[in-house]
Amino acid sequence: MNFKDVWLIDYARTAFSRSRPNQPERDVFGELRGDELLAQLLIKFFDEKLADKGISRSDIEEVSVGVASGVLENWTYGGKIPLFLAGFPNKVSSFFIDKQCASAGAGMHMLTMEVMTGYTKCVLATGFEHMTRVRRVGIDPAIERYKDETSMFYHPEYDMENSINMLQTAQRLYEEEVPKFTKEDLDRFGVRSHNLTIKSQEEKWFTSGINGGEIIPIEGHVEGNLEVPMIVDRDMTARESTLEGVSGLRRISTPFYLEKNGGKIGYIEREGTDEGVITAANSSPLNAGATSAVLMESKEAKKRNLTPIARIVSIGWAGVDPRVMGRGPVPATYKALEHANLTAEDIDFWEINEAFSIVALNCMDKFKIPEEKVNIKGGSTAIGHPLGATMIRLTGTLARILQDKKGKYGVACACVGGGQGLATIVENLDT
Repeated sequence: MNFKDVWLIDYARTAFSRSRPNQPERDVFGELRGDELLAQLLIKFFDEKLADKGISRSDIEEVSVGVASGVLENWTYGGKIPLFLAGFPNKVSSFFIDKQCASAGAGMHMLTMEVMTGYTKCVLATGFEHMTRVRRVGIDPAIERYKDETSMFYHPEYDMENSINMLQTAQRLYEEEVPKFTKEDLDRFGVRSHNLTIKSQEEKWFTSGINGGEIIPIEGHVEGNLEVPMIVDRDMTARESTLEGVSGLRRISTPFYLEKNGGKIGYIEREGTDEGVITAANSSPLNAGATSAVLMESKEAKKRNLTPIARIVSIGWAGVDPRVMGRGPVPATYKALEHANLTAEDIDFWEINEAFSIVALNCMDKFKIPEEKVNIKGGSTAIGHPLGATMIRLTGTLARILQDKKGKYGVACACVGGGQGLATIVENLDT
């Protein structure tokens, strides 16, 4: 079988709000369901942006909808509910996919393979998450009833050694990589992310930069006042930061005191405390947001005189020990590089999801990536990480960076809850 070239034709997203599960009125998207948020994005994407390229809803053959918590109001009826809300014709097929933090990317991968193999010519990858309105199962009080049973969810207080609580997986990765990194390294990388994001916002890179930007404004409400509407056109969690200002933030993880590193005594001597290293400064916040991207077979795009923002070169995925799920991007990226016959040295820019700073730092260490090639417009620590939507954000932002900086190849990769990783390689065809 001769594989077809897959082009990323366009990409758009909402701004990412700060989720407030216990204070929904403070989330500027708090009055919108997640499927409504995605639908509002798609309506504006097709009516205001894709229409200029001659792409209509009826051109789309299949849609993927990625959500990490596809329960309660996030249940999408196989992806159809957002399409109903956004006015898609009934002939458009869809599917819902949950691959936790890689949900949107896994959907994009499946659609990529559809186009590569000639089954479809024009598809739409999407994702959303609303972490104010639908709480994560792993932190929901309902999980209490499983604490004495065999369960996929382990909280530190139930079973420290086998915990796959997200905070604890980051703490374990940090401890396993000692002495390569310090808490100061984690905090400094988080500060970098926030300040780069603020700089990008001031330059309007996300709203009117290369290719007209990526954020499509959506109406929400003023924080704390449901009665006053507000157009939300910037990510809400970025803050100007200093290392001194964040160093004292509350530590929210618990150490494992690994014996190979001297146990508790060795940990305290090294860290100067018996507390963990993960804080709000070096981890991603809770967010609401939606993302979308149009993929098209290259010959079809050429017939339509469409210019891509990138070509999908290769994809990769992997499973890892769920207790250190932050290792996932590394084997996933190796797979993608191998299939593309590329090496890390061939990659000009990287978007490594900052679920936690340690995840990005570990990936950079394993591939010997210089910092100036990574998350140069800011990362998820500041931009936000609405779980099911993130991987499309990484890929779309990366494609725009390659165009902006005249780079050729880029890698977008993420760790995945449960012990997995996902990676996508894209190419700027203008170089």
